[in-house]
Amino acid sequence: MFFREANPAGFILFKRNCEGPDQVRALVRELRATVGRAEAPVLIDQEGGRVARLQPPHWRAYPAPAALGALGGARAREAVRLVARLIADDLADLGITVDCLPVLDVPQPGADPVIGDRAYAGDPAGAARLGRAACEGLLEGGVLPVIKHIPGHGRAKVDSHHALPRVTATRAELDATDFAPFRALADMPWAMTAHIVYTAVDADAPATLSPLVIRDIIRASMGFDGVLVSDDLSMNALGGPIGARASRALASGCDLALHCNGDPAEMAAVAGAVVPLTPDARRRLDRAEARRGAPAALDRGAAEARLEALLGGAAA
Repeated sequence: MFFREANPAGFILFKRNCEGPDQVRALVRELRATVGRAEAPVLIDQEGGRVARLQPPHWRAYPAPAALGALGGARAREAVRLVARLIADDLADLGITVDCLPVLDVPQPGADPVIGDRAYAGDPAGAARLGRAACEGLLEGGVLPVIKHIPGHGRAKVDSHHALPRVTATRAELDATDFAPFRALADMPWAMTAHIVYTAVDADAPATLSPLVIRDIIRASMGFDGVLVSDDLSMNALGGPIGARASRALASGCDLALHCNGDPAEMAAVAGAVVPLTPDARRRLDRAEARRGAPAALDRGAAEARLEALLGGAAA
C-alpha cells in the first residue's frame, strides 16, 4: 500500500473522506495502522462557516469565525472558545488530533474574499485575542490548533488557490498588522504557511518557499518554534513540478510539506522528492504531541445551550 511505503508523518482529511462517524473512526485507525504509529497526526480543516469538512446531518454546523467575532467583547471571546471546544469534542470522538484553526489573518480593504468571514476580526489585537480563545478551546478538548496562514494572508488581492498573491506593504506595515497576531500566538504548537510573496522581505519567493521569510520572520522575529506545515502544495500559487515544490518547501524551513488533492501521481511524486524528518522537525512534532492532553470533561448539552444563548443575544 502507498502509505505503508511512503510513511508520511501524518494525514489530512477532507469532506470527501468523511461520510459518517463510524466510517471516519475506522479510516483514522486504518491510516495510522499503515504507518505503524498510533500517534501519527491526523489533521482536518474544521473552522466553522464555509470551511467545514464535517457537516450535518452527522455533525453540527458552527458559525463562521467573523460571526462570532461580531458578538463583541467578552461575549465573542466566550463564544469562540466554546465553539472550538465543541469542535474539539467532535474531532476527539473521531480520533482526529489536529485542527487547522484558527485563522489569524487580518483582512484589509481590497483583499480577495478568500479569507473574508473566516477571520475573527479586522484588527490585529482582536484577531490575536479571539485566535487565542479558539486555541484554548481546542487544547482543552485534546486537539492541537494550527495558526494560519503565517505570516498573514489578509492583504492578498488574489486567491492563492488560483494564483500567486504579491503583497507590497512595507515591513513596518506588516509588523503592525499582518504579522502581529502570529507573533502574539507564537507559543502555539503548529502553524501553516501562506503561499504569498511579501516583497518587503523576499521579492521573489512566497513564504512557503522562502528561507528569508521562514528564518527571519517566522522563526526569528515572531519567535515561532512549533511545527511549521506548508499550505497545500497543489494550490496554483506555487509553480513548477509538485515534487520540486515539496522538496523546496522543506529546504526552505518548513517541517512538513502538505499535499491535499489526493491525485495518486502527485502523491507519488511528492513522496519521491522529500527527505526524512529533520531532527528539529521531529523535536517539534514530539513537543506538540506532548502538549495534547486528554480532553477535559464536557457537558455537551450545557455547552450547546450556552452557545445558543450567546448567539441569540441572551444575557451573558
